[in-house]
Amino acid sequence: MLILGLDPGLGTTGWGLIRADGNRLSHIANGRLRTDSAAPLPRRLAHLDAMLTALIADRGPQAAAVEEVFVNVNPQSTLKLGQARGVVVCAAARAGIDVGEYAARLVKKAVVGVGNADKTQVHAMVARLLPGVSIDGPDAADALAVAICHAHHAATARTLR
Repeated sequence: MLILGLDPGLGTTGWGLIRADGNRLSHIANGRLRTDSAAPLPRRLAHLDAMLTALIADRGPQAAAVEEVFVNVNPQSTLKLGQARGVVVCAAARAGIDVGEYAARLVKKAVVGVGNADKTQVHAMVARLLPGVSIDGPDAADALAVAICHAHHAATARTLR
């Protein structure tokens, strides 16, 4: 199963694609989708949608996983993040892909073993779980972590059936 992990953001959305074959995980690709901070919000959201739609069409994932929104100190930032997340979830759903949603603490616990891990710990464990991977920045590392979390939960769900 190809799983597309997504770390939504208005300026940068990280993505990571892994293959899950039972308990075996392998890295396929990862990267960042960027929008122009000088462009109006509707254009940025439309551009994010177009880039993600093209990525999904090109890579053909069977599942997607997205990190849930956390509340920032700045309400405007939280609202913009929520709008970008909505675009990401909608693009995947429009392509007919089931979307798993995971809290940041759950992703960290699945990858690192503790829910309060920092970004460097997540990055290091993603690199260990996907040997030989070249990670395109912290947003892509977070996206790969979300995909790994989804793979673990999907494997557990199959085991329980």
